[in-house]
Amino acid sequence: MIKKTVPFIFQIMLLLGLPLVSWGAETAAESVEPLNLTTHWVGYTALALFAVAYLLAMTEEITELRKSKPMVFAASVIWIFIAAVYANGGMSEQAGVAFRTSLEAYAELFLFIMVSMTYLNAMEDRSVFERLRVWLLSKNFTYRQLFWITGFQSFFISSVCNNLTTALLMGSVILAMGKNSPRFVSLSCINVVVASNAGGSFSPFGDITTLLVWQKGVVPFVDFFALLVPAIVNLTVPAAIMHFFIPKERPAAVQESQPMKRGGTVIIALFAMTIATATCFENFLGLPPAAGMMLGLTYLKFFSFYMQKTPGRGAALSKKSADKINNFAPMNDLKGPKAKKKKGGSEEPFDVFTKVANLEWDTLLFFYGVMVAVGGLSFIGYLTVASQHLYGEMDPTIANILVGIASAFVDNGTIMLAVLTMEPDISQGQWLLVTLTAGVGGSMLSVGSAAGVGLMGQTKGVYTFVSHLKWAPVIMLGYAASIGAHFLINGRYF
Repeated sequence: MIKKTVPFIFQIMLLLGLPLVSWGAETAAESVEPLNLTTHWVGYTALALFAVAYLLAMTEEITELRKSKPMVFAASVIWIFIAAVYANGGMSEQAGVAFRTSLEAYAELFLFIMVSMTYLNAMEDRSVFERLRVWLLSKNFTYRQLFWITGFQSFFISSVCNNLTTALLMGSVILAMGKNSPRFVSLSCINVVVASNAGGSFSPFGDITTLLVWQKGVVPFVDFFALLVPAIVNLTVPAAIMHFFIPKERPAAVQESQPMKRGGTVIIALFAMTIATATCFENFLGLPPAAGMMLGLTYLKFFSFYMQKTPGRGAALSKKSADKINNFAPMNDLKGPKAKKKKGGSEEPFDVFTKVANLEWDTLLFFYGVMVAVGGLSFIGYLTVASQHLYGEMDPTIANILVGIASAFVDNGTIMLAVLTMEPDISQGQWLLVTLTAGVGGSMLSVGSAAGVGLMGQTKGVYTFVSHLKWAPVIMLGYAASIGAHFLINGRYF
């Protein structure tokens, strides 16, 4: 007994002592001025690696190379070069502290998104989104009515869900209703992309850009909602123009019945509680929102336990649906052996850990590569130079508008992360402005956001880069109008 206890006590003491050792290393490292490597071969190599990796990520649909692979590789090599230079100068600790800072920022983002995606997967499993789709299909709306309904639904759903999930959900409805009207499908997809990006721009947890800003603490939780009206303007201006080009016909109604599976309503309520918990953690306890999200994940875990212990209460699935569920196995290499098919096609037990395994790991790892690589470029000194040009030599309003335009070409999360790393000395109104522009700027091009890229793949040639580009002037008009609305109604923040 003593032999077992002593190593255990030693392990506890070691774990308790590690933070002190780490803190001491950080204190020593922070006292050393970082090296300026912007004109060093390491800096030039890092820029080239990041550019090539990002180009490969943007052409994922063509190369069929998952975007996380080149980005994680580039991030790793960038830090190898940085660490080698610092180790050669006897400053290894400082490079380690800088890397851990980037890793900590990513860890908070990862945990937040992981919980959010798990809940979305759980709701999809319980047919929550399918129920919404069937309801829309059964109401016999006109094309123009459906255009506005899917637009505003995308706007509000994306305020709590990511824009890609929202766009794909509404895309399935649009494709089902617009089988005989390619123009309706094309224009509605453009509208959904604009609405999804606009809806995420006013909510602290609606988009990667707002989530990064919220976690950084530069904008308080409540102040994000000051962007609600500008975001609505960003949606309605181009939609009002496109409305007149939508066919007036009414597609045939589809009479289907798709009941929500057992537990769907409860999971929606638990997700709302989880968002509230994350908000309270940040506002009242001063803890990271990710900590509240992890507590919220336990709500789903306990409910999953209840569902497993009370089987057989859900409606039996049809053989076709049962086969579909049993054959659907994304990321099987993470899940392990497939679950055995239940006899008689009865409903499979609800297991929260399968929802975690089914996360979009490629996206999560891509964000790791981006955040760590940008952290490396910042440590080299490039973001300091960029900040001096953007926010030192330009008017902050012009700089923030240019940031939004750049987000049409580069992922808005990457753009916002770069701005946050620059830490410009700007007013609260300017922070809200850059949050808005980075969030909605990606709507100008179909490749400017995950929503646009996802819909191009889903519609298979009906909604394309060129079809979106034709309406870019109209979308830019909405972009300009939303900026004007922000200055008009949020002048108190400047």
